[in-house]
Amino acid sequence: MSDQVESDQTIAALREEVAQLQQAVLSHAIVDQAIGVVIAYGGVRPDTAWDVLKEISQHTNTKLREVAELVVRWPHEGRLPEDVRTALTAAVSRVNRRHPIEQPAGS
Repeated sequence: MSDQVESDQTIAALREEVAQLQQAVLSHAIVDQAIGVVIAYGGVRPDTAWDVLKEISQHTNTKLREVAELVVRWPHEGRLPEDVRTALTAAVSRVNRRHPIEQPAGS
């Protein structure tokens, strides 16, 4: 194999890896934003919000990234697919029964 062909293959592989890493960073940011929406909606802790998103994904048979995108758009668009809304409400309700957030003293 010539040096040029090997260099071209290396460059192509590196470009693909960079594209995958960029996609992973974007996915992570969207999931983080969705966690924030779930925290605001359900009054749950961040680690619990992550569990809620995973549960929604499993119950609706939808990829986690897609669930996160729907949840992030929800406050702006004012709509959430019925199956996702139902799964979100059920998951938050279950979580809040198991792990109620303690109220500050004096409230």
